[in-house]
Amino acid sequence: MNPTGTTKLICLLGNPVSHSISPAMHNTAFDELSLDYSYMAFGVDEDKFADAVNGLKAIGCAGFNLTMPFKNAIIPFLDEMDSAASLSHSVNTVVNDNGRLKGYTTDGIGFLRSMTESDIKFKGSTITILGAGGVATSIVTQAALEGVSKINIFKRKNFTFDKVVDFANRITKSTGCDCFVYDMADNDILEFCLQESDILINGTNVGMGDDDTSLIPKEFLHQGLAVCDTIYHPERTRLLKDAASKGCKTMNGKLMLLYQGAAAFKLWTGQDMPVDIVKEKYFS
Repeated sequence: MNPTGTTKLICLLGNPVSHSISPAMHNTAFDELSLDYSYMAFGVDEDKFADAVNGLKAIGCAGFNLTMPFKNAIIPFLDEMDSAASLSHSVNTVVNDNGRLKGYTTDGIGFLRSMTESDIKFKGSTITILGAGGVATSIVTQAALEGVSKINIFKRKNFTFDKVVDFANRITKSTGCDCFVYDMADNDILEFCLQESDILINGTNVGMGDDDTSLIPKEFLHQGLAVCDTIYHPERTRLLKDAASKGCKTMNGKLMLLYQGAAAFKLWTGQDMPVDIVKEKYFS
């Protein structure tokens, strides 16, 4: 549909955003359902982020997505957050409800739905996840809310380590899922945790693009382990190649992008995204 004087604006704020397929994906869905919405991506410098958010609110933008580096930066601007966003302190979707900004995280929803579609069972399981950024914490939160028994988080022992420990304690207290944080550099604990785990998830950017490295030594992988990556470019990271060679079930992050978008689409429009059409056009 061509934009009109009544078209509702949805957008993406991040830096960079030129690689994003979200505009194409959402605009295809809007057209398919004859919805008078338009989705655009805006690259925003960090020192201009407040101006961008206030500007979108002022013009009555119906909602927006956040990507790096703004999933935490948006929180002070919000009037309300859903339970998953409150637990994870990460927001990737905002709905403008008559001037009240409501924050949600749909990354975890999207990732778990893609796991279900890939026949990776997670309820009652033990998960080891690498990284503790916005996507990783959203996955941890949603997994805990949906019945995972235990989650081991591995991250670099830097100035944010204690904050992630607080996050893990919050998850355990709020959901009953046992959640622990370990130093990424401790290979002995990493190997032990992987031996007891059902699922391994890479929530870092290691392996993205031309980076053909993995945080996990190949010998730590075992056949009963399902290995997932949030990265979708390339579709087969070094981690996934190593896992496949060990007989592990594998999954990349491609479908997470689709299903987190579908969840956001529902929040903005109240309608279900025609995922089969979008999937065939952009994810086949």
